[in-house]
Amino acid sequence: MIDGRQRKNIKIGLFVAVVQKPHQKSGELTEGKIAKILTKSPNHPHGIKVQLESGIVGRVKNIIE
Repeated sequence: MIDGRQRKNIKIGLFVAVVQKPHQKSGELTEGKIAKILTKSPNHPHGIKVQLESGIVGRVKNIIE
């Protein structure tokens, strides 16, 4: 499984599952394609923050291939 906490693994156009801020406790995931990468650092312990094509912002939990 590809690690969603490493920025080098995240590319625009990838299909991913993200957790949005209000759903962090429940762990509810939202799927979509990455439009923008918002995290600047090379890694983040909770996942790289991205914006999906739908406009949803969340942290990458799974990269779907």
